[in-house]
Order: sequence, then structure tokens, then C-alpha cells
Amino acid sequence: MQLLGLYVAVFLKCFLGVFGQQVHPQHNVADLHWKPATATWYGSPDGDGSDGGACGYGSLVDVKPFRARVGAVSPVLFKNGEGCGACYKVRCLDKSICSRRAVTIIVTDECPGGYCSNGNTHFDLSGAAFGRMAISGENGQLRNRGEIPVIYRRTPCKYPGKNIAFHVNEGSTDYWLSLLVEFEDGDGDVGSMHIREAGGTEWLEMNHVWGATWCIVRGPLKGPFSVKLTTLSTGRTLSAREVIPRNWAPKATYTSRLNFFH
Repeated sequence: MQLLGLYVAVFLKCFLGVFGQQVHPQHNVADLHWKPATATWYGSPDGDGSDGGACGYGSLVDVKPFRARVGAVSPVLFKNGEGCGACYKVRCLDKSICSRRAVTIIVTDECPGGYCSNGNTHFDLSGAAFGRMAISGENGQLRNRGEIPVIYRRTPCKYPGKNIAFHVNEGSTDYWLSLLVEFEDGDGDVGSMHIREAGGTEWLEMNHVWGATWCIVRGPLKGPFSVKLTTLSTGRTLSAREVIPRNWAPKATYTSRLNFFH
């Protein structure tokens, strides 16, 4: 019954979703200016963080290229899920224990309370990512500090050898199609998504549901589907022609031949 309730809630949010997602164009996602924040860590000391997460990437967070680079962020960076997939460099400032090396993390989760509340900018990193900010041999001592001051800046995501993929979420049907974007380099975030049916000329707008999940209620939908995504940060657009086949299946992932850095 709980699973059925979840499907109903997601369906209603998709159906009632706000149309006309806004894109905020900028020239470059890379930010050369460091900003202050705080950081903690979670999971096992040398681990990859938690499984899954509020972005919906599921088991992807346990394997490369996400592995040991995952991070939960406060709502100011999570942006109700539209910040999912964005990449940041995070660096510790205490020269007595921290190196000058910044760790690059991918937003895969949200930390809504505690250090992350009250409008604070906070990173809750995997134990492995947190420890990498330390000088050689001081990983454990740095983790023992708990919350630490850091500086951060936005950086382009890079997935060498990977193309953008679209995961069809469980529960999708010919009348309710839900997609998750994977391995989007460059901006990493998604501001809007559209699909085009087989033989169609119209791009049909999808709605943002939660995390990195987008959906459309319409039907019956007929594949193969082309998918167009526009990034949130710089408004770059990419269209993958007929990337989802006619005989698509829920829980399957379909890889395009494209990415923003290719």
C-alpha cells in the first residue's frame, strides 16, 4: 500500500506540475570566486556516503564515476531537486591539517536539517570525500573535527567516456512516463526537459517531480522517443534523437551518443 501511495503522489505531482520551467542563462557554469560554507561527513569513515539519496540516482552513487564523490547539500544549493547533478569544488582552510587540494563532489542528496537549516550553505560529504581534503596521513584526524569551515565554488562536471543516459523510472506506462538524467557533464543540472514521440514534430514538455526526476502525463505515448534537455545554469540545450526505443521498459537505462563536452 505504501508503494501504491508513492506512485499516486508522484503521479499527481507530475499531472499538476508547473508548466513553463524557467531557465536562468549565464555565460559559464564555472565560478572562479570561492565562497564560505561549512562541511561535515556521513556514512562510514572511508565510504562512499549513503545509498540512493534525494536526487534519485539509486545505486549509481556506489559506483564510479559517482563513487566517493557524492555529497548532500543544504536546501540553498539543492534547489528543490533542480540542483541535483551539479558539481562543486570544496576546500578546507585549516593549513595545520588540510591540504590545498580541493575535492570535487556531485550533488546527489539533500541535508534538510541541523547544520543545513536556517539558510546555511552546507556540504555533508561522504567520508572518503571529506578525508581527501586532509594532508597526507591526517584523514582520520580531520574527520574527528566534525563540522569544519570550508570554501566552495561551482565547477563543470566531467564524465570522461560517458554519454548522457536516460533511466526510465519504475511505474512508467504509456500514459505516465518518468525519466532520470544520468552522466550529464558541463552544468550537470536540468532546467527543463521535453520529449518528442515517434513521427511527431511537437516537443512535449515534462514536469519536474522530485530530485532529478521528470515526467509527463499524456497518452498513449508512442516510442521511440527523442529527448531534449536544457540546463538550469546556462541554458544549454541538447537533443538526443530516438534515444528511448519503441519497446522501452520501466527500470531500463538508455544511453545517448551525446554529451555537452563531446
